[in-house]
Order: sequence, then C-alpha cells, then structure tokens
Amino acid sequence: MSEATTRRRLAAILAADASGYSRLMANDEPGTVAALDCARAVFGEHIGAHQGRVIDMAGDSVLAVFDTAAGAVSAALAVQDEIATRAAAHTEPCRMRFRIGVHLGDVIEKADGSVYGDGVNTAARLETLAEPGGVCVSEAVECALRHRLQVRFDDLGEQTLKNLPQPVRAFRVHAAAQAAPGAAQASAPRGATAGGADSRTLKPAIAVLPFDNMSGEAEQEFFTDGITEDIITELSRFRELFVISRNSSFKYKGQKVDVAKFARELGVQYVVEGSVRKAGKRVRITVQLIDAETDRHVWAERYDRDLEDIFAIQDEVTTAIVATLPGRVEADARDRAARKPTANMAAYECVLTGKLLHHRSNRADNLRAQEMLERAIALDPNYAHAHAWRACVLGQRWGYNWCEDRSVLQPMVIEELEIALALDPNDSDVHRIFAAVNLIYGNFEQCVYHQQRALALNPNDDLIVVQQGEILTWCGQPQEGIEWIRKAMRLNPYHPERFWGHLARASFVAGAYGEALAAARRITTPDATLFALIAACEVRRGDVEAARRCIAEMRARWPAFGLADLVATLHYRDTADRDRHLETLAQAGLRE
Repeated sequence: MSEATTRRRLAAILAADASGYSRLMANDEPGTVAALDCARAVFGEHIGAHQGRVIDMAGDSVLAVFDTAAGAVSAALAVQDEIATRAAAHTEPCRMRFRIGVHLGDVIEKADGSVYGDGVNTAARLETLAEPGGVCVSEAVECALRHRLQVRFDDLGEQTLKNLPQPVRAFRVHAAAQAAPGAAQASAPRGATAGGADSRTLKPAIAVLPFDNMSGEAEQEFFTDGITEDIITELSRFRELFVISRNSSFKYKGQKVDVAKFARELGVQYVVEGSVRKAGKRVRITVQLIDAETDRHVWAERYDRDLEDIFAIQDEVTTAIVATLPGRVEADARDRAARKPTANMAAYECVLTGKLLHHRSNRADNLRAQEMLERAIALDPNYAHAHAWRACVLGQRWGYNWCEDRSVLQPMVIEELEIALALDPNDSDVHRIFAAVNLIYGNFEQCVYHQQRALALNPNDDLIVVQQGEILTWCGQPQEGIEWIRKAMRLNPYHPERFWGHLARASFVAGAYGEALAAARRITTPDATLFALIAACEVRRGDVEAARRCIAEMRARWPAFGLADLVATLHYRDTADRDRHLETLAQAGLRE
C-alpha cells in the first residue's frame, strides 16, 4: 500500500461479536436474525452518537473506530445497556448478548476508510476476554480514561493473546451504576470528597448541564442535546480537566437545577450551562461557565448563527466553546492560586504558575517556572503533565542558551519527557512538548510523529494547533503554517501574545514582509529575536538603514545577545533557508 492511499494514526478501536451465535441460530433462526438486525441498529446508533464510525458489521461481529477512548468506551457501555434492556423481554436461552473489546493504538487507515494493524487485532483479542454483555479494554484505554469517566476498572492482569507478540494488560469495565458499594467515591475526581471538590484537587472538575431548548419545538431537542454531548466529548480530550460523563449530567435533563447543589452532588468546581433558542432561520446559543464554589460567573458568550446547516452550526459552536473553556478554567484557577499562600498551592496550581512564567519567555521567569514545576513533581511524582512541562522549560533554556553548559540540559530534557510518556502515553501535551523538543534538536521525523499524535489526541488545543503552524513554517511550508496559526488565534481569542510572533515568522518565511512586520508590532514586550526578525523584514523590503537601526537598538538593549544566540532559535529543516535568513541579517549588520 502506498502512502498516498494509506495513513497511520492513533485511534480507539471497538470490536464486538455475539456470544453463542451458532446456538441461537440453531434454536431459532428467524428470531436470531431479527435480534441481530436490532442489535446492529443499536450499535450503529450509539457508535454515531459518540463520534465513532462503523467499519464493518459482517455476520455477528462489529468493528468501529473512534477518535477518543472515551467515545469508544461510552458507546460500548451504552450499547450493552440498551441491548440488555431489550433482551429482558426474552427468555434466558433466547437472549442475544455481545462481548466487546476496546483498544487504543496505532492503526493503518486506507483511503476507503477500512482500518488494519495491531490496534485492530488487539481489540479483537480483548473482546474474547469479555463476559457476555461485558466490555474489556486494554491498559492504554484504562490509562486514557483513569479518573475521567464514571466507571470502574477491574484489573485482569497480563494476558497472553493469540497472535500478539507481547502480553496485554486487560481490564473489565463497569458503568457507575454497576459499581460495587463505595465505588462512587473511587470514581470521583482525585482530591474530591462527597461534600464537594477539594480546593487542592489535582485537576479542576467540570460538569456540563444539558442545554435548555428555549425554542418550544420538540424537533429542536436533538440539536440541543447534540450540542451538550459534543461539548462533553471534546472537553474530555483535555487531560487537565476532569469531565463528568454524559450519563451523569443527563440525569438532570428537564429539571430545575440548583447549580451549587448539582456541583456538590457530582463533586465538581465548575459547571457549564447554556440554552438554545431558534427563531425563524436564526439560532441563538448562550453558554456560561460558573465557579460553583463561589457562585461566580467566570465566562459567558452568545453565538448567533443562520440556521442553514444545523450540523455545521453544531460543530462550529462546539469548537468555539471547547476551545475557550479550558483557558477560562485555567485562568480562573491561576487567580485562585494567586490568592493563596504559596505553601498551600497544589501540584496543579504549581503547574499553572509554571506555564504562565514559561510563556513570558525570559531567563528570570524561566528559572521561576522550573522551580514551580519541580515543586509540583515533589507534591506528585507521578504527575505526567508536570514532568512534561519541566522538560518544556528546560528545553526553553536550552533553545535560548540560558545556561552555562547546554550539553548538560539535553539529557535532562529527554529524561523528563520519557518519564512523562511512560506515566501517560495519551497526554496530548506530552506529545506536543516531545514534538517541540525534537524540533529544537533537529529531529524532524520524530517531531512530526509526536505532533500528529498530539493533534489526534486533542485537535482543539490552541497550543497544539499553533505549534502545527510553527513546524510547517520550519519545514518550508509557511503558507500552510500561517493558516494553522490563524486557526489557533480563532480557537483561543485570549491567546498568548507570542502567537503574533509565530505569525510574524511564518509571514517572513512566506515572503509577506509587510504582514510579518504588522504581526511583530502587535507584541508589546519584544525580545532580541523579534528585533532581529523585524530587521530581516526591513532588509527584504529594501530599507537596509531601518534594519541597521533595529539591530543597533537590539544591541543596546541586549549587549550580550549575539549571532550564535539567534542561530540557536532558527530551526529550518533546509539549511539553504537558514543560510538565506542569516545572509539577510548580515546585511542588517548582525555578524559575529
């Protein structure tokens, strides 16, 4: 198969087949065929509802693929619940039950939509370990969903599966309603208690109330519910949030809800609520984020759209909400942290502070960021996100040469990333930072691999999206890079100021020097590298004198900054592109 007709990607695979199918056919062939048709409809409905895609329904088996483990497992549990309810009307010997296996791994996807590979084989083998009516998943799925769905995982240990070279650790999954006594407490957010969310919880917990249908039209109910479900599904991609499952949230559908009570019952800090109102050919969607502990509105927005394509509207609004919400939660959590003594800050809050300091991109704040991340790791040594961000901060020091010996930092960065990846291989931020570090080191193949993993795991994270633009720029595709950077800006209207710097660089590489200067001048606190970029733009525009004045001002502000420091920040894959850039700077007067 050629690369033009196939692609390799990360996916969650669901494999299922009917238990005792041959016996059922022998006992009642017409009844079994009818039951199988009904079961296929159930599978199709729930797979689609959880953003999955049916690959095959041959005989008594089902194969489907999902972008997320959460979608696959939620669909599997919903299928088993509905099939069990329908089967209750039949006598025990005539009941059709399915075994379902779910795995998260790499697959090879052909242009016609079919999928192959070890990921598919593993899901099929896991299905044989499931009980009739049950769901069995791999360790990769359990790791991805740990503390994120209200389910219980029963560890089956290492399993040797047919035709698989390595044993697979397997888990049986039980929905919250099936959990043993006391399991509800176990499935609550880490650090939460029955009486509410602990202010020191590692992850902020969030629940989405079913949006209200204000249209008075029953046919709009599916659209309203779809908005809510999509928001829950997409928020679940952000591993720094603990998102309450759809089943728990929808228990409150149609009820008059006391937000504070709702939050206490589910053990969350934040609640999202909203409404949908249709009037003629227009639809208005309102959404607000509430800090349930203080009954304070953190953020609110209204979306007015023409109702030409209801599903396109649903996708557009969901993307806008999901792209903004995590940033608003993070900003509010930073405010909470700022109001507390440092000694009381939890690991999560330390990471938030470390991120904020890192984004300032100067040497002093870089060191402070490292201190905060090391404090987070001391509080929780198994906090993958903290290890990943420590690697990012160390990589920033390496990239800007803010150290006495860069050779000492490189193995430290790699070690931190390997720890983070081992702790949580499905954290999109871990892959994003791995991609950034490999870019700095010039390992473009590994950079692109981890970047694609990050995008597959969370396509709505503005930091991942903007980095896609950066990487494309360095790889000689600046026009595509500009599109991704602008997409990141649309995703997060509150984006860091440095996004303008990425746009300026991509525009420069694309030859749009006026646009590059306009973007660069949006930055209120330029650093030496930005002055150098502005100078390069002026040279390309033919104003060498303006470029030289820019370099002179740069040297006056940062006398220790030289050409070697700048070269360390240039990551062109093609050395000819780098050489052209340096020749331009030489004309501006920046030489050794």
